[in-house]
Amino acid sequence: MFAYLNGQLTYTSPTQVHLDCNGVGYLVHISLKTFSDIEKLKSTKLFVHFHVREDAQLLYGFSTMEEKQMFQFLIGVSGIGPNTARLILSSMSTNELANAIIHEEVSLIQTIKGIGPKSAKRLVLELKDKVKSIDSNDSEPPVTGSANAIIEEAVSALTMLGFGKTQSEKVISKVWKANPVNSVEELIKLSLKNL
Repeated sequence: MFAYLNGQLTYTSPTQVHLDCNGVGYLVHISLKTFSDIEKLKSTKLFVHFHVREDAQLLYGFSTMEEKQMFQFLIGVSGIGPNTARLILSSMSTNELANAIIHEEVSLIQTIKGIGPKSAKRLVLELKDKVKSIDSNDSEPPVTGSANAIIEEAVSALTMLGFGKTQSEKVISKVWKANPVNSVEELIKLSLKNL
C-alpha cells in the first residue's frame, strides 16, 4: 500500500518517529540502524512496510531499501513477527545478517535476543537464497553526544522494545563501564547481547 513516506521529522526516538507529510503525521516504527541514519535530520524519506494485524495497523520505516527488503524477508519466516524482525535489524546491520545467513553462521544469529537455535536454523534455511539478492552498502556514521544523553536514549529504546527499565539500566551501565561507545545504536546492540 505504501512505498515510502517523505516529510518532516517532528519526533525521533531510537524505536519510532513521527513523520509529518503535508500536515498528516505518521507514527513509524524504526530500527536502530535507521535511527542512527536519521537522528540528526529535520526531514527524511523512509521506505515503509504497512503491517496489518487483527488489533492494529502499523508502519515500519527504513532508511534504505535493502533494510526494508531484509525486514520483509524476515517476517516471511515462520515464527518471526515484525517486532522480532525489527529487533534483529537493530542487533545486526543488513550486511552482517545477510553474511551470517549466507555462511550459515547459526551461532552468530543465536546471539540476537529472542532467537533460539530452531529460529536461527529456520532463518538460514528459508532465507539463504533470498538474501543473496540484497546488495547493501550499510555505513554506520559515528554519532556524537554526551555520555548521559547516550545512556538515557539507550535505556529508553530498550524499555520501548519491551525490556524492564531497571534491567535495561543495569545492563547498559555494565556495558558502558566495559566499553564506552560514542553512539546510542552501538550501546543498544552491545546491551541486547547481554540481556
